[in-house]
Amino acid sequence: MSDFLEALSRAPDLLAQHLLLAMAALVLGIVLSLPLAVWSARVPAVGRVALGFASLIQTIPSLALLALFYPLLLSLSTLVGGGIPALGFLPSLLALTLYALLPILRNGVTGLAGIDPAVIEAADGVGMTARQKLRLVEAPLVAPVLMAGIRTAAVWTIGAATLSTTVGQPSLGDMIFAGLQTQNWALVLAGCFAAAGLALAVDALLGVIEHGIARRKRGRVWVALGVLAAGILVALAPMLPASKPTITIGAKGFSEQYILARVIGHRLEAAGYRVRYKEGLGSGVMFAALTSSDVDVAVDYTGTIWTNEMKRTDTPSRDAMLAAITQWEGKQGLNLLGRLGFENAYAFAMRGDRARALGLTSLDDLVAKAPDLRFGADLEFLERPEWKAVRAAYPLRFGSANAYNPTFMYRALESGQADVISAFSSDGRIAADKLTVLSDPRGAIPNYDAILTIAPRLARDRRFVAALKPLIGKVPVEAMREANYMVDRDTGKVSPDVAARWLERLIFRK
Repeated sequence: MSDFLEALSRAPDLLAQHLLLAMAALVLGIVLSLPLAVWSARVPAVGRVALGFASLIQTIPSLALLALFYPLLLSLSTLVGGGIPALGFLPSLLALTLYALLPILRNGVTGLAGIDPAVIEAADGVGMTARQKLRLVEAPLVAPVLMAGIRTAAVWTIGAATLSTTVGQPSLGDMIFAGLQTQNWALVLAGCFAAAGLALAVDALLGVIEHGIARRKRGRVWVALGVLAAGILVALAPMLPASKPTITIGAKGFSEQYILARVIGHRLEAAGYRVRYKEGLGSGVMFAALTSSDVDVAVDYTGTIWTNEMKRTDTPSRDAMLAAITQWEGKQGLNLLGRLGFENAYAFAMRGDRARALGLTSLDDLVAKAPDLRFGADLEFLERPEWKAVRAAYPLRFGSANAYNPTFMYRALESGQADVISAFSSDGRIAADKLTVLSDPRGAIPNYDAILTIAPRLARDRRFVAALKPLIGKVPVEAMREANYMVDRDTGKVSPDVAARWLERLIFRK
């Protein structure tokens, strides 16, 4: 319930940002589609290419399309010397605009092609120019069909906008993704109902516009347009500059990251900053967001930076790894403030009874049994360098391997859908579920100390650094496990914000 109440407090801002993103994409889609529809209707070859491209876009999963714009914009920004944001509003806008094209374009072309030739001949007979025919004859006749396409595009766009969370754009998807991770189904439903309600409201207003055009009642059209404009203006209000500086805190898509983001947020708020959160980010996306100052501060892990970003395959000592990462990040303008005090390493885990029955205690033991076992990994692990390093050290060949949201990964192990999972060493569910962690005798998995990193924009800001410095070395793994379990457990769970407050009281002895 506390997580739900926290989300409700953020809902107006998320709803506003969701509406602005969806409406901007819809308007841009209309601006692009209308002239293209006219051109396509006049030149069939253009129509085949345009409709083929728009149809092709619809075959690409929306999540993948959003993700694809990140490297494209990043490369473009590098070519022009920077300044093009690869995360947040811009990639979301571009992806959603492409999704809006097909229904508007198809309905426009279909409407123009379906006009009675006798009407066009009559227009030609009275001497109308091509522009006059379009404005006075074709546009009024096509408008009802075109509005149907715009309404479809609006609903699609509002629904797909929930996925913009994954590229750092706040939306109602923040509530849905956070709820899925923490198994707070009330939060998921709140996000879904809010998005559905927004889609229905916009569709209803567009329906009034469509009806007004069909009945030639301009008053209805202007009233509906006015309501839409008023909604957008109200949505713009939270975007106005704040009196306090706003700090963006990045977080990946699992409970520990949500908790630590709020610990950071609480300290910054106490220091007089206004904070916002970009959550649900992938590892590579979050690091890129840090280097470009799209995110101001975040918690990452030494092993992730070592393997993903530095492309290193060796496993030096903990201190040597930290020193090398600190120097490497410093060259990119980042300030690695230090370790938080605990490690969250990948760990291969099994149900205790299952591991004992098979006589498994290490990854060496697992090699012979792997072909008969099912492997469950988090969403990133199967594509990460660590998995390649483990397979190089231990020739593991599982019977099957599937990726899960971290929360559902543990459920898969509990239900028997997975026999082995890529667990996290700071996860409280390991002890609570009596899981057996298989040892890594060949040292294939690097250490994963949690580290606090500040983006270039604030890397040397003394006030900012001073606000976060007290966190360094203060978070023991036992406390982090307990805080994680507060959020992840099935019964009596609490919100990340409440778990963060508990963690703060413990580490600072408040």
